[in-house]
Amino acid sequence: MKKLTHFDARGQAHMVDVGAKAVTQRVAVARGSIVMQKATLGMIAEGRAKKGDVLGIARIAAIQAAKRTAELIPLAHPLALTSIAVEFDIDRKGPAVHCTVTASTTDRTGVEMEALTSVMAGLLTVYDMCKAVDRGMSIGGVELVEKKGGKSGHWKRGSKT
Repeated sequence: MKKLTHFDARGQAHMVDVGAKAVTQRVAVARGSIVMQKATLGMIAEGRAKKGDVLGIARIAAIQAAKRTAELIPLAHPLALTSIAVEFDIDRKGPAVHCTVTASTTDRTGVEMEALTSVMAGLLTVYDMCKAVDRGMSIGGVELVEKKGGKSGHWKRGSKT
């Protein structure tokens, strides 16, 4: 098992020194879902929410959260993001909304935390905008799907590498 990098030799939490790492193109993809009542999903899909365009606002929240990840996650490095792509898919069978975020940077450390934080903020915004009609919504399945770049190379969920 690999050692945890956010702890020093004495077991104290610290921010990893990435100064000697190579600047490379780094990409991370994360996803998650919010499950809800069919009527709530219909309201979102048809644009009938009283607070406005649920997925449009959630997309902006997801982008904003990615840009502010280092303020939310104590040991995350502030990164100059080059791209954040947020996709929402309506799943009428679920009934659910699925969120997928692709985060990119050219830097010394990866963008996994930015992608994951972005997914959570997007899904939390859907919850916030719809909670008046469906407090039982459930957020789950938030996970890293893929990451590329850096010393550890390419990793994809389900692959053996």
